[in-house]
Amino acid sequence: MKNKGKFIFAAVCGILAIILIILVGCVDVAPIGPEGTSIGLSHINKAAADLVGTNLLWYNITKYLGYIALLTAFAFAAAGFIQLVTRRDISKVDREILALGILYAVVIGLYIFFEVVIINYRPVIMPDETYPEASFPSSHTMLICVVMGSTIMVLNKYIKNDMLRKILQVICSIIIIIMVVGRMLSGVHWLTDITGGVLISAVLLSLFSGIRDKLTENQ
Repeated sequence: MKNKGKFIFAAVCGILAIILIILVGCVDVAPIGPEGTSIGLSHINKAAADLVGTNLLWYNITKYLGYIALLTAFAFAAAGFIQLVTRRDISKVDREILALGILYAVVIGLYIFFEVVIINYRPVIMPDETYPEASFPSSHTMLICVVMGSTIMVLNKYIKNDMLRKILQVICSIIIIIMVVGRMLSGVHWLTDITGGVLISAVLLSLFSGIRDKLTENQ
């Protein structure tokens, strides 16, 4: 996909994410959540929630997959820090790693934003909690999609062995699929939470890919 196409795709997904947020906030809002919390698109969300129920096994599986994403992000951050120390100039740090750092910072910023600006609450109160938590978008879905998706993109630079690189890219793809499907099957998010997480991830990954191409084209 050419750069222009990547930015157009990011814009389309961004518009869809904004529309989803507006719909969740304004359309078919009903107190179907725990402790009477109001949930948008309530009929769609409740139908999906009733279909899958609650499965803590899937919740735990996806929780540990989140740790894999954090370790992956930490590995790139550590590599960037080592390059900065040894090369003594941030401009000499690999541009892919600098782009990843910006991407991770944006994900953290979005996580904080949606913890403050609550769109939806969880369909269940978690065992260690006493009140409903913010649920939109699914932060685990967003974390895995963004970290694993961006890892797939940069492996071409860091893994020269074709077979190993393809295996790692397939593993990253499988982790993304398991997270999206598993998070829905766990029942700890509404369908719109998962959808929002995927749309926002698509925006970030498309922008990352386009910006990374621009940063590295003259490298």
